[in-house]
Amino acid sequence: MAKPLSEYNRKRDFDITAEPSGTAPSGKRKATALSFVIQKHDARNLHYDFRLELDGVLKSWAVPKGPSLDPGQKRLAVHVEDHPLSYGGFEGNIAAGQYGAGDVIVWDRGVWQPHGDPHQAYAAGKLKFSLIGEKLSGDWALVRTRLKGSGDKEQWLLIKEHDAQARPSAEYDIVQAQPNSVLSGAGVGATKTRVNPKQAFPEHLKPQLATLVDHAPDGDWQYEIKFDGYRMLARIQAGEVRLFTRNGHDWTERLPRQAKAVRALKLKDSWLDGEMVSLNGDGLPDFQALQNAFESGHSLDIVYYLFDAPFLNGLDQRQAPIEARREKLKSALAPSKNSLLRFSEAFTAPPRDIIESACALNLEGVVGKRLGSPYVSTRSPDWIKLKCRQRQEFVIVGYTRPQGSRSGFGALLLAVNGASGLAYAGRVGTGFDQASLDTVHAQLTALDRKTSPLAKPLTRAQARGVCWVAPKLVGEVQFAEWTREGMVRHATFIGLRSDKPFAQVVHEQPSKPAISITHADRVIDSQSGAQKQHVAQYYSDISEWILPFLRHRPVSLLRAPEGIDGEQFFQKHAERLAIPHIKQLAAGLDPGHARLMEIDSAQALQGVVQMGTVELHTWGATTDKIETPDHFVLDLDPDPALPWKTMLEAAQLTLSVLDELGLEVFVKTSGGKGLHLMVPLARRDGWETVKAFSKAIAQFMAKQLPERFTATSGPKNRVGKIFIDYLRNARGASTVTAYSLRARPGLPVSVPVSREELTALRTAQQWTLANVLERLQGLKADPWAGYAHRQKISKKMWDKLGARPPE
Repeated sequence: MAKPLSEYNRKRDFDITAEPSGTAPSGKRKATALSFVIQKHDARNLHYDFRLELDGVLKSWAVPKGPSLDPGQKRLAVHVEDHPLSYGGFEGNIAAGQYGAGDVIVWDRGVWQPHGDPHQAYAAGKLKFSLIGEKLSGDWALVRTRLKGSGDKEQWLLIKEHDAQARPSAEYDIVQAQPNSVLSGAGVGATKTRVNPKQAFPEHLKPQLATLVDHAPDGDWQYEIKFDGYRMLARIQAGEVRLFTRNGHDWTERLPRQAKAVRALKLKDSWLDGEMVSLNGDGLPDFQALQNAFESGHSLDIVYYLFDAPFLNGLDQRQAPIEARREKLKSALAPSKNSLLRFSEAFTAPPRDIIESACALNLEGVVGKRLGSPYVSTRSPDWIKLKCRQRQEFVIVGYTRPQGSRSGFGALLLAVNGASGLAYAGRVGTGFDQASLDTVHAQLTALDRKTSPLAKPLTRAQARGVCWVAPKLVGEVQFAEWTREGMVRHATFIGLRSDKPFAQVVHEQPSKPAISITHADRVIDSQSGAQKQHVAQYYSDISEWILPFLRHRPVSLLRAPEGIDGEQFFQKHAERLAIPHIKQLAAGLDPGHARLMEIDSAQALQGVVQMGTVELHTWGATTDKIETPDHFVLDLDPDPALPWKTMLEAAQLTLSVLDELGLEVFVKTSGGKGLHLMVPLARRDGWETVKAFSKAIAQFMAKQLPERFTATSGPKNRVGKIFIDYLRNARGASTVTAYSLRARPGLPVSVPVSREELTALRTAQQWTLANVLERLQGLKADPWAGYAHRQKISKKMWDKLGARPPE
């Protein structure tokens, strides 16, 4: 008897193809619903691969025309070899010369529920089942025919049953209406192309960003000039060069000569990183000259300084040390005689001497890069920036009228994004010549508005004579210092910036790690390459957001000292382990145990990271009133096989019940598979009452919609369903706190969201260590604005649930 997946393995060379190798799972199958996946496959002929999980493999059919919601359209489905379960998540390009060569995307996925015994139905050639997918739902059938196809492949028919989801083909064609991937949003032809076995060349790449610091750190570093220009990434693929800004905007047409110069390097599949710069008569960067060059179209005056090569000639270099990447980049640039391309040289003198020299030359500052560090597409402590004078971008929110002989405007009103919206940051009235006055004024008048865009109104004196504008323009400003009130002093205008969206402009502050992190380069997450120092930097950057959820609450730590692939364990009590700066709570809060802990400062956050902590979990009560919870949480925990659409529908249904009860609810992603519904409470009822009430809600949902929900824990009880976990509301139980990392691949984050954002969520792991700060910087309002502990559980609420409070 042939081994499972032997035919699948026979047809593929796994040293070349990107497809997962075919190994059938061993041991007892975990309790979960049966999965299905439909992959759109642009091979020799475009078709759809329909796959159903059964007996530890994916039973597979090739459907040339794809599924139809019209019961009258019976779609041919050619039975092909079984595929491994891991194939269900495969997207990419199958290399030329391999079986099935071409692009593959996951067109739909979810769970399938057989009608009756699936083994008997499959053997009989008449499978009937229901689908719960992102796109397909309702009842379907696969029926074997007696038609003969090519070779010995069985011919089946895929048929939509008559139900509420059926639609005439003349009215709606789902494969035409929804052509793209449910994972990436890509269409076939837009997936990643292969560089070489086991590596993928990305269509898009985010740059590594530097962290602002106030002094040069210890260790082995190299320093480069901080160029006063526009960050630009060059993608070379199939002989074509495209130039992208740090935010992914394609500026190739604006820089044709520079693109041509890069093309002349004749590199294959490469990503180069650098800065577009204009030089003054002394050969030094001049940002205003750069602006003038773009406005006049004289791109010949713009020089492309290159300093890194994340990909070079088909080789993924991101994990290689920076000095190795730069050496290969320098060699690749050596044959070029084009003056528009230059290599950014590094300096090895003492940092203080380098910085003093840069400042003496009126440069913006220097960038330091830690030797031996990898390339990561996020802001990283491995790259640092030290500035000669403080300098950053500001959102322009208004202007004053000119005085005397000056034309255009007098001064620009500046702002930065904060937790509550745009915050006023002062004015700048110097640094303009006549040309820049005219240029900026013309753009300002097109954005005039009657009201202030600031979150907090200015005083009457501050607002006198101000013309407000829509907050669209971003200007770079140099200044002496920030005042205690958050205003800039002695500001000078440098120029407008079109490469940075206004939503990303925040008050930049130098990073000052509270304690020394040992083993800083230890890899915490092998998938993203994130190291211990990156976790420390994240909790430092996020401290203002996360500390309000940590202060005055007992905290439990999920520690992974050797990284998330190693041993993980919870620590709830202080015990003998000395955690730097951790606060030990009063004895007796947890009788019979050592003291509980609290994180009440940025130093304590760094202290727990030093001890290998990744996740932070808090109680539902504060230490001053430990016996009366101030919130309860409903953790919507789905069968992992369920599609995300089902998760969102379940959340909306649960929120509707909570709305009917008259409770205000706040939502956050779990950072895992589901969502957390947080209900703040007045500190009145005890643990037993609060837990019983949350249990009553879970049981009510399970009773009303037993096909969707369960109130009973355990994987066997949630197969194809969502468990409403109320158990976190017991005394001593805890829930991962808002903005905590999760010890999962990619280091996702538990993130508060508004009710309005819920339908747009793509996954519970939408935000990670790499991108959550960008979200926060772009927020126009706090998604949990109005969170307050004033709600009380009433008798009327109990009655609506058909339950009674505990005696």
